[in-house]
Amino acid sequence: MKPSGIRTSLLSPPLLVLLLLTMQPHLSHADVGTAAHYSPPYTPTACFGNDPSQFPSSNLFAAAGEGIWDNGASCGRQYLVRCISASVSGTCIPSQTIQVRIVDRALSSTSRPSSNGATIVLSTTAFGTIAKSSAAAVNVEFQQV
Repeated sequence: MKPSGIRTSLLSPPLLVLLLLTMQPHLSHADVGTAAHYSPPYTPTACFGNDPSQFPSSNLFAAAGEGIWDNGASCGRQYLVRCISASVSGTCIPSQTIQVRIVDRALSSTSRPSSNGATIVLSTTAFGTIAKSSAAAVNVEFQQV
């Protein structure tokens, strides 16, 4: 005889599914930060000096802010970057994600960033691909590839 009040089924199917979904790791491992832009001259860089081959032919490259500089270990790293918001509505270009290569350190770059303290400072081409180039800085989601 079963004791009263005890169920034979521990969890109903919908509760089991919900429990399993909440236990799954998040699919996105992206971070959030700010992006500014800088313009030529881009050389020399803190990563690769005057070597012209450091720049991807797409001109999608960036200088690392102090948060991702990692004592120079960020040189050559690739990041996926997308604009998520800005102080002026309509600044971000929706559904645009770019892949940039770190070639410099923002703090010591030859050309000064449009905004100090940014997480990542994008080339003018890279910035203009994800946001209106008239903006000084935008909020971005970024992820190392």
